Amino acid sequence: MKFALFIPTLNAGPRWVQVVEAIQTQLSRPDAVLVVDSGSVDGTAELASSAGFEVVHINPSEFDHGATRMLALQRFADCDVIVYLTQDAVPSDRHAFSHLLAALASEDAIAAVAGRQLPDANASVFATHARGYNYPDQSAIRSSADIAEFGIKAAFLSNSFAAYDRAVLESVGGFPPRIIFGEDMYVAANMLKAGYKIAYAADACVYHSHNYTPMQELKRYFDMGVFHAHEPWLRQEFGGAEGEGIKFVRSEFNYLLKHAFWRIPEAIIRTLFRYAGFRLGLLEKWMPSWLKRRLALNKNYFKL
Repeated sequence: MKFALFIPTLNAGPRWVQVVEAIQTQLSRPDAVLVVDSGSVDGTAELASSAGFEVVHINPSEFDHGATRMLALQRFADCDVIVYLTQDAVPSDRHAFSHLLAALASEDAIAAVAGRQLPDANASVFATHARGYNYPDQSAIRSSADIAEFGIKAAFLSNSFAAYDRAVLESVGGFPPRIIFGEDMYVAANMLKAGYKIAYAADACVYHSHNYTPMQELKRYFDMGVFHAHEPWLRQEFGGAEGEGIKFVRSEFNYLLKHAFWRIPEAIIRTLFRYAGFRLGLLEKWMPSWLKRRLALNKNYFKL
């Protein structure tokens, strides 16, 4: 199985060294690595070049979650699989890529597979719970038959660490040319609609988590709301995200009761911020541009 690795970067920082080293020690090495750098000034691009990766430079204003990742689809037409990784996702061991590829080939009609994301050593209690909730220790395979039970969660996929059947990705139209958030879920939903399956490989692991502040949570959920507002078919065909949000809140409170009950007041504030961000995102088209940029985590989207 010939596969390529794609990584978008922007000032990846010291952690980038760990990512590059982990890639170089994989038992399954990619046939090609493409790094698309959006104007790093901290040596990120230089380190990638010294590691033998191909580096393409773009203007920061040109970056888009969907269009930028389409460069890999265009560049690697001779590859069977494209693996997408983010600059801060560190493969946990030498088998990460091998397990991801094995899951993709484990069953007919599997078009994409997401790996498991583990919390970093410095992860907050909120980040630790979020990783455990969204990335459990049991692998799974979803098809369109699972939409009735899992709703929007059936199309859950994360480009922080995911592998795609290149031909299938192309057949469903690839990533959208302009999107604020959720390009991975967008494609996963289209794959399910086309009769393909989405897999989750719990043994293919990367260390990747974020210690968001409450305001950063609001902004992230604002982007999520904008995404759903611009793609109403997802809510119509898979169900809204609110139900999954309620399940997450219940799980978070139960987790805090066991591990950090004194942070429950903060959890309440975070929940309110998340909900406010999501609802505001749904109303984005009625907002002035300056307010959208103020609320968005992906501010570049409103500059395009």
